[in-house]
Amino acid sequence: MAGHIQVEILLVENTHTDGMTNRPIPVLVVSGFLGSGKTTLVRHLLGEAQLAGERIAVISNEFGALGIDQALLGANEDAYVELEGGCVCCQLSDELRDTLQMLRERVDPHRIIVETSGVALPSDTQLQFWREPVCTWVEDDVAVIVVNAEQLLEGRDLHGTFEDQVTSADLLLLNKIDLVPGESLDRLEGILCEMAPEVPILRGVHGQVAPDVLFPPRSRSLAGKAPPGGRCV
Repeated sequence: MAGHIQVEILLVENTHTDGMTNRPIPVLVVSGFLGSGKTTLVRHLLGEAQLAGERIAVISNEFGALGIDQALLGANEDAYVELEGGCVCCQLSDELRDTLQMLRERVDPHRIIVETSGVALPSDTQLQFWREPVCTWVEDDVAVIVVNAEQLLEGRDLHGTFEDQVTSADLLLLNKIDLVPGESLDRLEGILCEMAPEVPILRGVHGQVAPDVLFPPRSRSLAGKAPPGGRCV
């Protein structure tokens, strides 16, 4: 990937932790094309975390688009941890694992979000959760692909990377449905169902989705997802 990309880790911390616990941590991977609204979804989840008094950590290489100010971050300057390198899900495979482990040991968040670049496949990031020592404490990982309803209606760029993202998702969020005719929604969902028949679809406006839908408690058992021999590889 050409050019310099800054990857930032944002921690919204509303309660104090005195060290690492044995509590498993769920991880959400958010992917989707530029303009789909994935950054808006992340912003919404951060706000919900503040209201709920939860510690949530976000790893992203697109925080410039988030437009988050210091008031949302909080007064603690250590809320930012900057990494050098490329895309979180591609060129930072080893560093991402180290970053996740650092968050576990220093912050022990309730939840972690990894926002990938627009062309990234969530499965590339999810592979990092199966590596030691991260695999010992990740409770569950869910990949949500945010889909722009307008793009789908217009039939723009629906092959190649788009189809690869849709088919690799655990959950699809059909976003920006307020910008398309209501009578078209069933047809748009049908297009996604043809690509990924087994993947649940949610409808959303401005990324407004309840966090518990994206972070279900043990929605899939690790045993069911793991290869023979367990989760760690």
